[in-house]
Amino acid sequence: MQFDPHQLAALTAVLRNGSFEAAASDLGVTPSAVSQRIRALEDRIGGALVLRGAPCTGTPAGTRLAKHAEDVTLLEAQLSRELALENTTGPARIKIAVNADSLATWLIHALPNAQDVLFDLVIDDQDHSAQWLRRGEVSMAITALEKPAAGCDAWSLGALRYIPTASPLFVDRWFHDSVDAETLLRAPCLTFDARDMLQRRWIDQMFGAKLSPPAHYLPSTHAFVDAARLGLGWGMNPEQLVTGHLVDGTLVPLIADAPLDVPLSLQASRIMAPTLAPLVRAIRAAATEGLVQT
Repeated sequence: MQFDPHQLAALTAVLRNGSFEAAASDLGVTPSAVSQRIRALEDRIGGALVLRGAPCTGTPAGTRLAKHAEDVTLLEAQLSRELALENTTGPARIKIAVNADSLATWLIHALPNAQDVLFDLVIDDQDHSAQWLRRGEVSMAITALEKPAAGCDAWSLGALRYIPTASPLFVDRWFHDSVDAETLLRAPCLTFDARDMLQRRWIDQMFGAKLSPPAHYLPSTHAFVDAARLGLGWGMNPEQLVTGHLVDGTLVPLIADAPLDVPLSLQASRIMAPTLAPLVRAIRAAATEGLVQT
């Protein structure tokens, strides 16, 4: 089955921008034209592709079809470069699922090495980012899972090192006598979101205890560091982001020389391998520099 490229472009624009009006502006057409293209595509598929709302979101079929359209654009752009043809369609788009801490530390250094592409980064916990690949919604994922998703290749990258950190005053207040299961059960910790298990994993690693300490939820890597520095709670922070604070004493480790290393891997769609190869090489090189290699 072949799809009308204008209809696919309309679907992709609606899901990327969240509304028919923004998609129309992006494509240089009227909202009515976008609506007609989406309706024609839905008629051909035989089902809904867009959930109308604020913002508009895709049904499973719509999300998968939009991803297919982006893959085709990426493949065509690669072919145009190989044949030295003028690419008049504009830059292709690569969608990647990545955990926030990797984006805030090492991954960003790899992205400028991919030319003529636009990035659409989806933030999700490293224990769950591979699900985006399984659903066919992204082309690549940075994940803690070693086993590749179906139809994907996988490369070990190294480990992102986390240090349990807090302000000196916080440590003096909550851990004046010792850091143990009893004091950790009372002291408030920092948690990125409901999926963030790093604090609990470190407690289990150190004390063999399954604890649920009181937690603040802060879905921001840099706010996480600032919150620890200002005494809001203790948290597992990437070593790269807290080294300076540990040196100047605004942060201290709860226990010295007790990091949590989280192994990461890169998984990428096998069918897109030739097109994604330059970015794969760039990401692996950045990981060599930015992650702990064992």
